[in-house]
Formats: sequence, structure tokens, C-alpha cells
Amino acid sequence: MAHGKEIKIIAGNSNTPFAESICRDIGLRLAHADVEKFADGEISMSLYETVRGCDVFIVQSTCTPVNDNLMEMLIMVDSCKRASSSRITLVIPYFGYARQDRKSKSRDPITAKLVANLIASAGADRVLTMDLHAGQIQGFFDIPVDNLSATRLFADYYSRKFQKGDEDVMVVSPDVGSVNRARAFALKIEVGLAIIDKRREKANSSEVMNIIGQVKDKRIILFDDLVDTGGSLCGAAKALVEIGGAKEVYACASHGVLSGQAVELIEKSYVKEMVFTDTIPFRVGVQSEKIKYLSAAPLFAEAIERIFQEVSIATLFK
Repeated sequence: MAHGKEIKIIAGNSNTPFAESICRDIGLRLAHADVEKFADGEISMSLYETVRGCDVFIVQSTCTPVNDNLMEMLIMVDSCKRASSSRITLVIPYFGYARQDRKSKSRDPITAKLVANLIASAGADRVLTMDLHAGQIQGFFDIPVDNLSATRLFADYYSRKFQKGDEDVMVVSPDVGSVNRARAFALKIEVGLAIIDKRREKANSSEVMNIIGQVKDKRIILFDDLVDTGGSLCGAAKALVEIGGAKEVYACASHGVLSGQAVELIEKSYVKEMVFTDTIPFRVGVQSEKIKYLSAAPLFAEAIERIFQEVSIATLFK
């Protein structure tokens, strides 16, 4: 039995093409809704069709402009709640405000918990996301959270690009915090794993310290969850080539935040190819031959259908 009488998918302004791709895979159309701004910048939403008794899925990434997209998302939830939706699932392909998940020094906020509280208070019943920066953020919510993984998308891509089990290929985790994620990816394509030990002096800045593992004459796949300014990634690629003696460096990450001069930095770096999923749209007018995108929409579409039909989505995590 489905939870609501039908699916309604509503898109915010953060990544409408991604929501449209999900709809095409399911065989639906986007619900007719407008999310706009008043003259002073306040956000307003208008729903032009009924969602009463429906299973509503709101698709919104909290990417740039982060605060506007977050507020849009909360307002859309409130609108659907007041319109008597049966259940509201927030589909957040990229979950922002996830990098402060604990107090690393005195008087730090824990913004991931704050955003979790805002989402639950707005009236969301469930969250569907991909590759949270820290898995423990799921525990910040008092509602169900399904955290999908892009690992299988990248594993399929690199299994076609390189032979599975190729001894000349090695996966590298760009920091100790990403080791578990990188190990799962390395196991899927049956190659070795190395780790870069780095020291972070301040946010969006890092200094490579050591390479743990033998990467000489290897084709490297740097594997991470997100790339923001690109400094850590490009610094890691430089160390792998100049210190470790790697032959080539490829890189992949679930979320291409790409703030500031990140694209230009990647273009000038040792990274031969950079692959993201389309959870965050590429900036209009920015060109790069190195950057490629894989679509995560089919994965989200399958998860949405399973949630609506009250079927287990455990197979999507394997």
C-alpha cells in the first residue's frame, strides 16, 4: 500500500533540471508551483494544484545561494503541510551545513544539528539525501533519513574506464576522514587503497603531510564526498605526482560545490579528469574540459518510487 494516493514532485530553484530528470525516470511531471521573491528579497511560494492526501517529494539542494535555498526548502515544506499533504519527503541531493557536525573548538556551533531541527520543525516527515559529509548527521534527526551513496555510480564508470582489478590503478583517500568511503569504492573496483595524511590549519585550506601507501607509477583515483574550493584536491594531486611519483591522477566526488576559483584551479592542476554527480548544477558560463558529470537522478527516482510503495530501499545501499 502506498502512503499517499499519488506522488507529487515539487522542485525549488536550486536544481530544477535534476528534479525534471527524476520525473522523467518515474514517468511523471513536476507539480505546478512557483517559488519567487518579493521586492525586499522575502521568499514566497504558490502551489497551483492540490496536494491533499498526496505523498509529496520536495527536491531542493542547499547549494549556492545556500541560505536562500535552505529557506525556500523550509517554506515549501510549510506550504505542503498546510495544504494537507499525507507525507512530505525532503529530497536533498546535496545537504549543506554538514561540515560543522561537532564542536572542534570552544564556542563552535553545530550547524548540522540546527538545520536538522529546522527541517523537522517545518514539518518534513522524511529526508532523502546523498553522501552526507559525516554519516552521523543522520542521528541529528528525529525523522527517518535515507543517505544514498554515489559509490556504485563511480564504480560503474571507472570499471568501464579501467579494467576491474587493474593492478596499475589505486584509489586514494584525500584525508583520514574519508577512508571508509574510499575503501568501499576500492573494494567495488577491486584495487588497492592509499591515504593522504594532511594538516588543516583553517577552513578551506590544507597542507599535505604524508602519503600512506605506494603510489609510484600508478593511475590514481582520488575519491571524496565533495570539492569546495579545490585546494585540498589539487594539493593532493600535486603531492601524489611530485612526491609519490604517480603516473596519472583522476578524481571523483559526489558533490561539486566549486566555490570561488575552484574550476580554474582544477584546470591548472595535475588532475587529468574530474567527475561529479549532478546533485549541484554546474555554474552557467563556466567552461572546463576536465570536469564531467554522472547523473544521480535514476538512483533518486528508484528511491522515491520505493518510498512511495512502502518497499525497502536497502538494496540501494549495497
